[in-house]
Amino acid sequence: MRCVTVNLGQRSYPISIGSGLLERLHEFVAPLAPTSITIVTNEIVGPLYAQRTLSALPGVATRVVELPDGERHKGWTTVSHVLDALVTARVDRRGLIVALGGGVVGDIAGFAASTYMRGIRYVQVPTTLLAQVDSSVGGKTGINHPGGKNLIGAFHQPSAVVSDTDTLTTLPARELSAGLAEILKHGLVANSQYFEQMVASIESLRAHDAAALTEAIAGSCEIKASIVARDEREAGERAVLNLGHTFGHAIEAMTGYSRWLHGEAVGCGLVMAAELSCRLGSLPSSDVKLVEAAVVRAGLPMRVDGLSALNAIEVMRGDKKADAGEMRFIVLDRIGRASQRAVPQPILLQALTAGGFV
Repeated sequence: MRCVTVNLGQRSYPISIGSGLLERLHEFVAPLAPTSITIVTNEIVGPLYAQRTLSALPGVATRVVELPDGERHKGWTTVSHVLDALVTARVDRRGLIVALGGGVVGDIAGFAASTYMRGIRYVQVPTTLLAQVDSSVGGKTGINHPGGKNLIGAFHQPSAVVSDTDTLTTLPARELSAGLAEILKHGLVANSQYFEQMVASIESLRAHDAAALTEAIAGSCEIKASIVARDEREAGERAVLNLGHTFGHAIEAMTGYSRWLHGEAVGCGLVMAAELSCRLGSLPSSDVKLVEAAVVRAGLPMRVDGLSALNAIEVMRGDKKADAGEMRFIVLDRIGRASQRAVPQPILLQALTAGGFV
């Protein structure tokens, strides 16, 4: 087992990564002394792992709340379903939510935890690669709004993250590739050596090699934990973790959160961010090709198919990363270092066109 700590003073918490951790969940939850446990999962993950999770938890009142699957369900109706279950069960302030699933489950469960009784504790038990390397860490919770992705939410740190790599054996190949997008992103923004190592390991990762997966997850968590510890609420440095995401969120929104997985949209966004960086003069074209090659090797799409560039710009204007109406993007200064910059619309249009927008 590998363990990474997110250092946030009294709100610090461990990230445990390894095989067989679901059966050991009691070890991570019992020290929290919960009065009750509510497992929030979805219709895909629940049948696979809910009963095993129930069997592994300490002897307190435990219930399962099963949600519909998919990004399109990440809204008020689904959060209300979780909150209704908590109220009906009379969960008190010492109650605990266990988020068992991917990023959507984690976001919804964490947001419900942040609002119920003005905040109760929750534990992330991510079952997708994307959630294990990124969304379960850092305390960002939230839901989508017709005006944009994740516009409604709160920073609410988990009490622990328990990533059992065995759950990745049931993950479809497409979902595994989606997680690779966030792994590549972490290397691109913070550690060129890690990026190179991950590119070299892509075939092993896609083959579900347990040792390679554990190292990749731990490496990504170390990068993200370090950044979050310095900038928990995204006042500055943490924004670099959004590399490719402004593009990706626009792709998701414009396709109704149904055609693209989040990681697929981010992978395509990484290529467009690299292209934008090149057009701004901060990244050589040879490095753009390295990013493109990594995304393709990861099994991710590199271009969109005929979406409107002007419509994309309007969607991106509503993104929460816009500042006083100015569109700002995370760009690469080099592989391993990123920064935030305002981007003139003509250059943005060029990057969008290069990425397949029309």
